[in-house]
Amino acid sequence: MKTHEMAGAPRPAITMAVPPRLRVLRAEQLREIALVPALLILVALGAFISPSFLTKANLISVLGASAALALVVLAESLIIITGKFDLSVESIVGIAPALGAMLVIPAASAGFGTEWPVAAGLLVVLAVGAITGLVNGFLVVKLRLNAFIVTLAMLIVLRGMLVGATKGGTLFDMPPAFFSLATTTLLGVPLSVWLAGAAFGVAGFMLRYHRLGRALYAIGGNAPAARAAGINVDRITLGVFVLAGILAAVGGLIVTGYVGAINANQGNGMIFTVFAAAVIGGVSLDGGKGSMLGALCGVLLLGVVQNLLTLAQVPSFWIQAIYGAIILGALMVARLTGENQC
Repeated sequence: MKTHEMAGAPRPAITMAVPPRLRVLRAEQLREIALVPALLILVALGAFISPSFLTKANLISVLGASAALALVVLAESLIIITGKFDLSVESIVGIAPALGAMLVIPAASAGFGTEWPVAAGLLVVLAVGAITGLVNGFLVVKLRLNAFIVTLAMLIVLRGMLVGATKGGTLFDMPPAFFSLATTTLLGVPLSVWLAGAAFGVAGFMLRYHRLGRALYAIGGNAPAARAAGINVDRITLGVFVLAGILAAVGGLIVTGYVGAINANQGNGMIFTVFAAAVIGGVSLDGGKGSMLGALCGVLLLGVVQNLLTLAQVPSFWIQAIYGAIILGALMVARLTGENQC
């Protein structure tokens, strides 16, 4: 009888508590793909606005135009994850390829007249980025200066150097090697796109699976605790600044190849778009949070938005206003979802 009564009695509902760590992982995965629906909606909207949007040529154009931005966003995202900022990356985009080119081209073409080998000039481009990142890192890490102010000052210094070196003009007659990242194609896609994709892939793998990537998140989340755990906070942060400078310099080469010249304003104002892509991609300005997939989606989203505005013949001066609105929208969404971006 007891057995019958027990069999007929309602069974208590069984609830399984989700471990906090699993909830955090699910939230992070959702943030990584949060922009995918928005991208799909924009693609559908683009197909409605213009029949040429979904053509192979236009899609490759979007990717090619976004490649330089992608590398600079990658550079900035890595620094933000460590809890720092680097505003000078936009100036590196201009000064690094300009100095490399001026050492190669003759004086008649506004060069220094040294006429170095092309390979040496390209190495100088990377060296300028690395040295700038090293100086920024030294001032921030070793001298404990505010990263925002230091890199803002470096932005201004490099911008002045670029205008002074070029005398406010434009550099032409550069060797084809300075354009090759944008003009060389592989399977019909510019080499710059493959390079940006590979860079994001390596960075994403390192952040997710390598101890160095975990160290970056630890530093951005709580630097004193990371230091107490045996992580060499200063060395890693300094290395990230150097890497960011190199990535920005390569981004500058891509811009040079895409434009076909270097002018005194190259990279000017790019930092706003860089932060827009990083923020809407889920990279927290507080440090310690963010993914490369999210940052890449942010780059693609802005690239598609710009392409749509161009196809819709929206005046270009509205684009920055729209980017600003996108940043504000991303911040509000982040706040509603519990992320503290302030």
